[in-house]
Amino acid sequence: MSRARGSKMIFLFSLLLLLFPSAAAFAQTLSAEEVVGQAHRVLFYSGNDMKAKVQMRLVSKEGRERVRELTMLRKNLQQGGEQRFFIYFYSPADVRDMTFMIWKHPQRDDERWLFLPALKLVRRIAANDKRSSFVGSDFSYEDVSGREVEEDTHALLREETLAGRPVFVMRSVPKDAKSADFSYRLAWVDKENFVLWREEYYDKRNELYKLFTADEVKQVQGLWTAVRRTMKNVQNGHRTEVTFLDVRYNVGLEDSLFTERYLQNPPARWIR
Repeated sequence: MSRARGSKMIFLFSLLLLLFPSAAAFAQTLSAEEVVGQAHRVLFYSGNDMKAKVQMRLVSKEGRERVRELTMLRKNLQQGGEQRFFIYFYSPADVRDMTFMIWKHPQRDDERWLFLPALKLVRRIAANDKRSSFVGSDFSYEDVSGREVEEDTHALLREETLAGRPVFVMRSVPKDAKSADFSYRLAWVDKENFVLWREEYYDKRNELYKLFTADEVKQVQGLWTAVRRTMKNVQNGHRTEVTFLDVRYNVGLEDSLFTERYLQNPPARWIR
């Protein structure tokens, strides 16, 4: 290769790097709130909508376990904003046909409904119940749909490597202490794809009480997805393991699915 041609190739390569920076370089330009926001969108907003078969294992400290199977539907009305969730339980028998719906709102409290088939009752879940256990699991109602990024103040603590992946370690503190059970939380966010690999929650005594981990992450239709994840209460040893057995994005969910009408009569087409 001639010197002139070599110089030209170097120039073109340098130009490409300037025009198309890597994801890692892009991440370096983001604020702490933007890094947390990107992780939030990857975990809760991938695709225009999502349908997933899910297995939930509730495991006690002694190893006793209960298994629940459900279908989760999720639709974004606005990327990073308005969102709808619908969850249908089909086993075990004590929760079969129970349904749960969330209308997620930016800048104000989410709306949540739970249908209890044994009582034939739709229960509206109060905003102050968002931190309660979700059907006996170690996930709270808020954990299912995600806490608003704007509710906390975020800071980058450091950069390190976790399981061979380069990550940001973020610290988030509630702006309103009464809005959360935790005094602060630490998050390990992938620098390249913004996957949330680990999150630690510290109680009002600043002691670790809850731990989230993404145990298996893969691309589904080109979108990074935590197909196995665990939430553990480190103080009592109980944990909840969630496995996404079948995930599909952009399936064309209708807005009308996410209404109180379908809480009592779930559409078979979407829950099976």
